[in-house]
Amino acid sequence: MNPPPLGWLGIVRLGLVQSAIGAIVMLATSLLNRVMVVEYALPAALPAGLVAWHYAVQLSRPVWGHGSDRGRRRTPWIVLGMATLATGAVVAIAALDLLAAHSAWGLPLAIFAFSLIGAGVGAAGTSLLALLAMRVTPERRAAAASITWIMMITGIVVTAGVAGALIDPFSLPRLAKVVSGVAGGAFVIAMLGVWGIEGRRSIAPVAATRAPAQKFGAALRQMMADDDARRFTVFVFLSMFAYSMQELILEPFAGLLFGFTPGQSTQLAGVLHAGVLGGMILVGVGGSAVGKRTLEGMRRWIVGGCIGSALTLAGLVLAARTGPGWPLAANVAALGVANGVFAVSAIGAMMGLAGADGGHREGMRMGVWGAAQAIAFALGGLVGAVGLDLGRALIGSTSRTFMIVFAVQALLFLVAASLALRGTARRAQPMPSPA
Repeated sequence: MNPPPLGWLGIVRLGLVQSAIGAIVMLATSLLNRVMVVEYALPAALPAGLVAWHYAVQLSRPVWGHGSDRGRRRTPWIVLGMATLATGAVVAIAALDLLAAHSAWGLPLAIFAFSLIGAGVGAAGTSLLALLAMRVTPERRAAAASITWIMMITGIVVTAGVAGALIDPFSLPRLAKVVSGVAGGAFVIAMLGVWGIEGRRSIAPVAATRAPAQKFGAALRQMMADDDARRFTVFVFLSMFAYSMQELILEPFAGLLFGFTPGQSTQLAGVLHAGVLGGMILVGVGGSAVGKRTLEGMRRWIVGGCIGSALTLAGLVLAARTGPGWPLAANVAALGVANGVFAVSAIGAMMGLAGADGGHREGMRMGVWGAAQAIAFALGGLVGAVGLDLGRALIGSTSRTFMIVFAVQALLFLVAASLALRGTARRAQPMPSPA
């Protein structure tokens, strides 16, 4: 007998796992990045490279998914992933202590820590999405994806606010206590989310009713032969590349040009993610974009979010030129709203395309788009940070360097919007109105 589908409460419980993942990852990609660059004057390329490495490790997502497919339950893989992720965050603090002391063991330990973080995200996140795809009815899948994404952003916002309030006045022991507390609390929340949700047998009865799966290479070739899927893969990569360019430079931007303390810049990151959450809610409530509108309608929301992101990034270009007189928090909040609009619309379009042709290929398509997103985040964050280092070295002006980086990011969002528009037009061509 197949397991019963999840209700809304079950979906929200699994969303707690996504919140826990977001909370821990926020510490590594935002707070630790700021501390390395500003407090310890380390090159911005160092944390950027570590974050890029954690995304590169996530290219192993198909391996984790295949492992959970072969078992009877996905919960153990989620538990393993969360334990690995929390451990990685704590080890990263120990690595920071060694890096600050210029120890030769600092970099190897940091690489190991971010390997754990990447593996943990891959194992827990992939198994979580697989569980949702298997236990959520088709008409609720898009809404379930949006709920879990919004809960992840909520976890990031709450963590940013709490960590920002507790970390000042800054010291490494205080940072270690905050990170350990957040990691431990997130692990407990994730365990409450998955406790008993699968039962004793979940996968085997379902798998037994399915036809033998295609080999990986054949399934991948079949997917990439589809024009819509291939074009959407390019869009995911380009838009997420642009999105991630700001991830590692926003807090240093606030610290270097606006004099923000570590706590203030962490709270500014919380403002950004709160704006993202607001943008997601705006689309879900105001436009009913997820699960109810056509793919073309969702792509129009995508285009609007990309253009809005480009305009607010133009505001950050002016902020870099103007300095402390600029309303930075309001600008960052508007950027977050625009990012949220495009992100949740992309999720809706992704869910629609993933199940458009049937054939149980949702996992392959979501896996490919997840890999495209991971590569984009790795390269985007690295390019943004390395561009900052190179610009400051070659131009000799921190403010002008930030202006150039934000301008490039805005241009990429405009290119992504253009790509989404062309995709909509081409998809509409074979569907003329009846004569």
